[in-house]
Amino acid sequence: MKMHPVRTHPSADRLPREEQLAWRFAALAVDPVDVEPAVAEMIGNRIIDNAAVAAASIARHPAVSARAQAVAHPTAPGATVFGLAAARRSSPEWAAWANGVAVRELDYHDTFLAAEYSHPGDNIPPILAVAQHRGRSGLDLVRGVATGYEIQVDLVKGMCLHEHKIDHVAHLGPSAAAGIGTALGLDPEVIFQAIGQALHTTTATRQSRKGEISSWKAYAPAFAGKMAVEAVDRAMRGETSPTPIYEGEDGFIAWLLSGPEHVYQIPLPGPGEAKRAILDTYTKEHSAEYQSQALIDLARRMGPLVGDTARVRSIVIHTSHHTHYVIGTGANDPQKMDPTASRETLDHSIMYIFAVALQDGAWHHERSYAPERAARPDTVALWHKVSTAEDPEWTRRYHAVDPAEKAFGGRVVITLDDGTVLEDQLAVADAHPLGARPFARPQYIEKFRTLATDVIDDVEQDRFLAAVAELPDLPAGELHRLTFTVDPARLGDLAATSRGIF
Repeated sequence: MKMHPVRTHPSADRLPREEQLAWRFAALAVDPVDVEPAVAEMIGNRIIDNAAVAAASIARHPAVSARAQAVAHPTAPGATVFGLAAARRSSPEWAAWANGVAVRELDYHDTFLAAEYSHPGDNIPPILAVAQHRGRSGLDLVRGVATGYEIQVDLVKGMCLHEHKIDHVAHLGPSAAAGIGTALGLDPEVIFQAIGQALHTTTATRQSRKGEISSWKAYAPAFAGKMAVEAVDRAMRGETSPTPIYEGEDGFIAWLLSGPEHVYQIPLPGPGEAKRAILDTYTKEHSAEYQSQALIDLARRMGPLVGDTARVRSIVIHTSHHTHYVIGTGANDPQKMDPTASRETLDHSIMYIFAVALQDGAWHHERSYAPERAARPDTVALWHKVSTAEDPEWTRRYHAVDPAEKAFGGRVVITLDDGTVLEDQLAVADAHPLGARPFARPQYIEKFRTLATDVIDDVEQDRFLAAVAELPDLPAGELHRLTFTVDPARLGDLAATSRGIF
């Protein structure tokens, strides 16, 4: 890996294209380096993971609405939409939109955390949709996804957005555009222009993850993927982008990030160096914000020691800056303590999540968020006894470069009504690569089959998993096999969401 300094340049500098970050991404996208077997295997895992959570959300309102919009934009050859027959195709940008929402709705797929946050599995829907539409092969898809993950993860390592209240999907637009470019074998000039447009059109504030969190949290990454598809389409037609998009004196760094004096250091593989970033990422065993994963596991471990939670006087979670200020009491969001809050808000309340996991000894993507569960008097009482505190050591470990040091958990201190103090800590979730039960292909398959129960019939599950097993060897034109069909009766009320413009 080589570090690339990136800063603002006055227009008078006429910064050479080859020194611009967007060009470096484009050069990375066209590098013909082979994809390592472990990377190809993990890409297959994440395709399974995305399908699993899409199956679980297939009848939820945001997924139904997005699918209705995709259905209103049929085209040939087109791209598949989760839940619909593979022969029923939509325009690729709308298929990417619908599938992206289905994947993101439950906040239940993969994650990478460093200076910034990300769900790099969001790259897969737009890259797959375009690859299907253009009749590409399994290997083309694998190469494209490897590029998308590499660029998003490297941006997350080197360029923090959230400190400036910019939403993390601003890194997704460029990564998806570059991944599409790789999958299609486009020239670097085209990819360069598409990356610039994708960044320019996918920059938004973090209000989508603050206060009353709405369904837009699921739509935001899908919108970035859709914009990436459209950006590539325009670039292929010869349209250009604002340049330099990152380094311009009125550009991204100068006005939206740390300003003209700041220098960002972005790590990127050199020519001929494998794109391995996906191996640094991790998925979720539980449907909740990633920083809650280890704490859910810790709550399950501590629950039997507590017994009757009515005995609890207080619970303090000592954790990282991010956990405290984004999903903890440091956020100062009263909605995070409100029993009538939306599912999306509860997903970002570690106080609620820890209380329920402590009482139930488990976490479920539907039951744990049910309104009647959130309103249970004993849960509300316990929930309001939970607080978080930033611990500098956990913040240091959150930002550590060494994987053995990097941690996303915390230390929990539970004080009972008789003064007894129970204390335990957990650095990483059980499902993390360094956790107690790391996820590999069998666990991804188990997650898929669990979430697909009563949604996708067994024969269709088997067919989909067999297609993923063949992923690098799928011939051109066979990528439509990487979807699943659901009985129309299980797809939710399409008519109730079809009253829009389209």
